[in-house]
Amino acid sequence: MKGNLISPTSASMADQEPTNPLPDVNLFEKYDLGKLLGSGAFAKVYHARNVRTGQSVAIKAISKQKVVKGGFMGQVKREISIMRRLHHPNVVKLLEVLATKTKIYFVLEFAKGGELFTRVAKGRFSEGLSRRYFQQLITAVEYCHSRGVFHRDLKLENLLLDDNWDLKVTDFGLSAVKDQIEPDGLLHTLCGTPAYVAPEILGKKGYDGAKVDVWSCGIILYVLIAGYLPFNDTNIMSMYRKIYRGQFRFPKWTSPDLRRFLSRLLDTNPKTRITVDEIIQDSWFKKDYKGMKFQLEGFDMKVQENVQNQKSLNAFDIISFSSGFDLSCLFNECDVSASSERFVSCESPAKIIKRVEEIARTENIKLMKNKGWGAKLEGCDGSFAMAIEIYKLTDQLVVVEVKGKEMNAIPNQEIWKHKLRPQLDSLVHKPATPAPSVTDYPISS
Repeated sequence: MKGNLISPTSASMADQEPTNPLPDVNLFEKYDLGKLLGSGAFAKVYHARNVRTGQSVAIKAISKQKVVKGGFMGQVKREISIMRRLHHPNVVKLLEVLATKTKIYFVLEFAKGGELFTRVAKGRFSEGLSRRYFQQLITAVEYCHSRGVFHRDLKLENLLLDDNWDLKVTDFGLSAVKDQIEPDGLLHTLCGTPAYVAPEILGKKGYDGAKVDVWSCGIILYVLIAGYLPFNDTNIMSMYRKIYRGQFRFPKWTSPDLRRFLSRLLDTNPKTRITVDEIIQDSWFKKDYKGMKFQLEGFDMKVQENVQNQKSLNAFDIISFSSGFDLSCLFNECDVSASSERFVSCESPAKIIKRVEEIARTENIKLMKNKGWGAKLEGCDGSFAMAIEIYKLTDQLVVVEVKGKEMNAIPNQEIWKHKLRPQLDSLVHKPATPAPSVTDYPISS
């Protein structure tokens, strides 16, 4: 591999093609689950195929129980929210999020080439090949930063390769957004992988998320060129001391221009460390750099919402795909109080509102439509008041939320549970195969 671009026809790529799929494992009648690709403390990643299109995808299955017990609920929510806003050719795309009462499933773009780490482990790259992948990495990082996202765990294991051997950044589980920046203008959460962690994080005085990502990019470039880590020690505290002091040596085969560039990336002082904008203008980086043009398909979900005049759920508000009313929220900690109920429907918002209108006329209830997809219901004597709102869940499904000041109080209880609710039952989505059937395959570390 040394000095050459990896050939797409090599045997190593065939090794990445999942084989021996698990029998009769199907998610939501939509994805056939296949080979286990990897596992961690809270999740397992499987290869899968879309039943309808045959498209290969990666499905990250997360144990809801372990996430809750470990206190990582916020982290999972943030990862979903972050990946929804990222649409870049060098970032793994989140296709959709599915859920049962025990599992959360990230359906992700499948990177057939596997981890970049696996390639480097077989031998260091040439300077030209290292530059090619570093250029793709920086392009992705620049994009993420422009969207207010700081990865904070960039490492070779989180860089994948697609069919064309182009780089894809993945695993945004430790990412931060600008909203997390404290009044001092810095982030303060200690995170990252020891060998890639920036010295200012070790100092525990706060750090700039963009500068931390640049440091990690410097470590990645060094490993691509050298075939080993710049800071490494069997004793982790000794390794941290080397990182904090910036004690590393350049491989003898590195060019003077590359040594200068690496010195700027691995500058222990974040204030003088090179920025992403300066990286792109650097002479070593710019060689053979053509930039990148791409369309931001589905770039801003809010624009789509305004055009369609519909509301769209935050990803972490997705309801478990179970039949019936009163569905529990995916994470058991949502804003929905006892004064509301929800159900999933595959009918169009227009059809749902029309059905509500028919019921209102039959029950002599006053109905007022909202500007979007929703309506208010009031009893003629003013003793009954309720609101119905419809949110887009997927292209095929919507969530209907029925809200009232006191759903369990009379007369609301009488009207809702005994008159309205039974007549809406025909609109409730009832999967032919219950989603929880996949829980026969437990997720474990």
